[in-house]
Amino acid sequence: MGQTVIGIFDNKGEAQSAVAELTRSGISRNNIDVSDRTDADVNSGIATDTHREEHTDSISEFFSNLFGGDDDDDRYSHYSEVARRGSIVTVHAQSQEEATRAAAILDDHGAVDIDERASQYRSGTIGAAGIAGTAATAGADTVIPIIEENMQVGKRDVETGGVRVRSRIVERPVEEHLRLREEHVWVERNPVNRPASEADLANFKEGDIEMTEHAEVPVVNKEARVVEEINVGKEVEEREENIRGTVRKTDVDIENIREDDNLNRTDERNRPAGL
Repeated sequence: MGQTVIGIFDNKGEAQSAVAELTRSGISRNNIDVSDRTDADVNSGIATDTHREEHTDSISEFFSNLFGGDDDDDRYSHYSEVARRGSIVTVHAQSQEEATRAAAILDDHGAVDIDERASQYRSGTIGAAGIAGTAATAGADTVIPIIEENMQVGKRDVETGGVRVRSRIVERPVEEHLRLREEHVWVERNPVNRPASEADLANFKEGDIEMTEHAEVPVVNKEARVVEEINVGKEVEEREENIRGTVRKTDVDIENIREDDNLNRTDERNRPAGL
């Protein structure tokens, strides 16, 4: 669902800068409207009453439509009062995310606080051109804050690198040449024909004769030996570094105003136009 985001700026330059940033952020220029007070209203101060009324009516109608035509709505009256003296940038956002992004950009480029600015206009602390009026502030105390920045330098630990040692088991084929001996029993029968001797008669009995075979087989034995050691550690070194930066502070120039200068300015303000 689309949403409308409005920013009001003191001058046209700030409004144009905000519009340029909005388009750079991806918001279509067709969804951005800019309404400026006329140069005659700002510079000369002698625009016709008809033109002023038309300009005022258009702004009032715009905010009346935006806030549902409720004249009692504080937002309607505040926006209308501040908008008559500034430049209006209206963003027709197509999503909540785009509306949030547009609001942030408008704030960053100087969109005024509506309630605060309206209160200043009504109290007279800011004139029509946005400059503090001398007559309105006469006899009142004005506080100007003097702000000064300080640079604080610290340090934090960050990871800059390291070493990872990974161990794994690898296999490689090993071949050795070995000579093995084997025994084989053989039996041979030879036909003979001779008279039996006494030795033959002595062996003429039942019995068993056994002869076993032997063979050599390979025997493999493994022995693990440490052949290398890897040590992992770290060393610490310290270094000095100069940190440079800039800090800001409020600088105030105080100038004494002579009474003669005030009288001259008062005479010029009271002098009729064209003289």
